[in-house]
Amino acid sequence: MCRIFLSLFLVTCLCITAQAQEKKLIDKVTGTVGAEIILLSDIESQLAYMQAQRGAIPPNARCMILENLLGQNLLLHQARVDSIQITDDEVEAQISARVDRILALMNNDYQQFEDYYGKTVSEIRGEFREPIQNQILIERMQNKVLSSITITPAEVRSFFERVPTDSLPYFNSEVEMAEIVYYPKVNDEQKQKAYLQISRMKKMITEEKKDFAEVASEYSDDVGSARLGGDLGWQKRGTFVPEFESVAYNLEPGEISDIFETPFGYHVVQLLERRGNLLHTRHILIIPKIEQVDLDLAIHVLDSLRTAISVDSLLTFEEAVKAYSDENTTSFNNGGRMLNPKSGNTFFEIGDLDHHLFFVIDTLKVGQISSPIAAKDPTGKVSFQMIKLLSRSRPHKASLKTDYSRIREAALAEKKNAHLDKWIESHIARTYIEVDPTYHTCPSMDRWITSSDPKP
Repeated sequence: MCRIFLSLFLVTCLCITAQAQEKKLIDKVTGTVGAEIILLSDIESQLAYMQAQRGAIPPNARCMILENLLGQNLLLHQARVDSIQITDDEVEAQISARVDRILALMNNDYQQFEDYYGKTVSEIRGEFREPIQNQILIERMQNKVLSSITITPAEVRSFFERVPTDSLPYFNSEVEMAEIVYYPKVNDEQKQKAYLQISRMKKMITEEKKDFAEVASEYSDDVGSARLGGDLGWQKRGTFVPEFESVAYNLEPGEISDIFETPFGYHVVQLLERRGNLLHTRHILIIPKIEQVDLDLAIHVLDSLRTAISVDSLLTFEEAVKAYSDENTTSFNNGGRMLNPKSGNTFFEIGDLDHHLFFVIDTLKVGQISSPIAAKDPTGKVSFQMIKLLSRSRPHKASLKTDYSRIREAALAEKKNAHLDKWIESHIARTYIEVDPTYHTCPSMDRWITSSDPKP
């Protein structure tokens, strides 16, 4: 059995956030691998993270954590021996990503961040640097160790045949689907009305000297920000659509923009403050109204497209996706193939489908394309979705015929685990390793505690 998580679960969950807070316990060294040390606080912080994620934890949780840390530090030690290089830019990019995620949860409130951690953002960034640098080195070393590992169809079959029949997983009925997502086009008359409306809003602010926040609260179609006077809070570059950012990032504090258009509608934006790459803005949004004639035209476009694909064979579904589907959908660059956000693959259990998709799929045969289905995106915009059923399976036990790709993934993971475990065994034999006697009774710890002297 493999003694280290191949996915480096505890590496990617280093609990750097928790470690960045002030430690309340007295630290001591619990493990040494080459020049790398494992502290008691490293184990305790990961234990706290495990408890927060899982609730109940196994009795030997500390042993499991220490063994994983020993494996990670062996990879880290070898990465330094092999002089694996990483750039400052790589490290800074990951530090920024971590800090940005934390700030986003706090609505980019720097004061809340500093109150919570008792340190400035710059200080926390400094504390993140070494653990993130080590994490990148570990991942880089693991990739080097496993880069040559592949698997053949014969090995996949052998893996499957070793699984006892009564232990084979049972899969519920599943489907694979592809989609075209099409947004109705607003007619010119409604666009003109919206433009005139927001022109009046701007005139109220710039000529009649009405308060921007009051006008936004009363008239803006962005309901979420309207209740805050149009305030969008502190946001970093990349948060907004390009059309919005190209205007907002060229304003001076206090300046109000000209009217401009984005896929959401017409905007007027005011820059309140700037902090480096962060902007604090507020805006007014007027969304042109979609009329029934626009909806009818969208349905006609998709019905014609369905005929062109299914009856006249003028183009493939994948070609239609590129020409007509909304490019912001996750399926756009996958030939329209839909990804299940729960599993990360393309299979959807029938019971997990939204009710409207369930009834659509229930009437389709494999290869058929549905009629247009009205839907709303997370912002409330109306769209139409056209679904193609790619495959359908009945409830069944796993088999090579129906589930080859899943079985192959499991077989490859097992082979990589075994290879990594052998690599660890061979490098333990020539690396100085010491483990605190408190952990000598841990299961599977024998191979580590026998390496207490430097090896040639």
